[in-house]
Amino acid sequence: MKTYKVFAINPGSTSTKIAMFEGEKEVFSKNVSHDAEKLKEFKEISDQFDYRKETILKELAEAGQTLEGVDAFSARGGGLVNVEGGVYKVGEKLLEHARIGYTVKHPATLGAQLADAFAKEYGGVAFVVNPPDVDEFTDVARVTGLKGIYRESRIHALNQKEIGIRYAAKKGKKYEDLNLIICHIGGGISVTAHEHGRMVDSNDIANGDGPMAPTRCGQLPVKDVVTMCYSGKYTEREMREKITKTGGLVDHLGTSDAREVTEMIKNGNQYAKLIYDAMIYEIGKTAGSMAAVLCGNVDGIIFTGGISHDKYVVEKLTRMLSFIAPITVMAGEFEMEALAAGAIRVLSGEEEAKTYTGIPVWNGFNV
Repeated sequence: MKTYKVFAINPGSTSTKIAMFEGEKEVFSKNVSHDAEKLKEFKEISDQFDYRKETILKELAEAGQTLEGVDAFSARGGGLVNVEGGVYKVGEKLLEHARIGYTVKHPATLGAQLADAFAKEYGGVAFVVNPPDVDEFTDVARVTGLKGIYRESRIHALNQKEIGIRYAAKKGKKYEDLNLIICHIGGGISVTAHEHGRMVDSNDIANGDGPMAPTRCGQLPVKDVVTMCYSGKYTEREMREKITKTGGLVDHLGTSDAREVTEMIKNGNQYAKLIYDAMIYEIGKTAGSMAAVLCGNVDGIIFTGGISHDKYVVEKLTRMLSFIAPITVMAGEFEMEALAAGAIRVLSGEEEAKTYTGIPVWNGFNV
């Protein structure tokens, strides 16, 4: 069986993660830093393309790496309409939406552009794997108590899907055969019901839903939020930042680093313990609700993400949730591995690449 060579690309705000894989083995990786002041010179995110590409190629050259002979360039992607999960071949419509940031302005949109450029220059195929735009919710999961406000899937799709696939393989089964609850516990927290290979319900990590997280407020009593909005104490921008940047552990304890919170607790800070315990409690409560979504038919509960390394968190959640299904810890993030694995599944014929049409899988209800 051929060993495929894959170059994975995952752009962030001021850096781009890159990794070279030969089969499933990572042979090179680097978090390429980009000068923050230089990035400010570019009006649009897509304007950063040439600068980021040159920086990446320079880092590769200095490391003695080459893109010659790469079979696939696999990127995280973003800025697309909502799509079903899978591996998408980078085409013109996908590139068009990535360049303009059709649904969101984020450096992740550069992933598809870089993959496409490298593929055209060095040969190989360009893919986007389970982008942040994956939305597989059931219709009933979308409805809220206010007409016109609907729940959409904004979760750690890339890592969540990869964890599901890896867990199933360890059990000698396919991801599509299982019902799972996967808890990604990191800077953001997403707790998701996976029903036979589809992420049918979860919490929205971007718009204030589910458990609080290190920088995010999570679900709140809406009436009190309205009062805060109209109090005159905060601007609209400040309120929005409270949802995703300065909420959660940051608002309560002044840090988003769970390790610092753990040190506070060790030093006797009882308020820090209360807040950390509350975050864990909310994760467990959300996971319990996902068990109800799956009608109690749960094959396994998996903890992933950086904070899953914390034994205190795992022990407390296990106490809350082990009555539902067996607990498995797969700590850390597997995003780069997921990018490579997705490309290899297509190259080997295990999975068929999908075509991005630009037509959303869900675009509201006809009411």
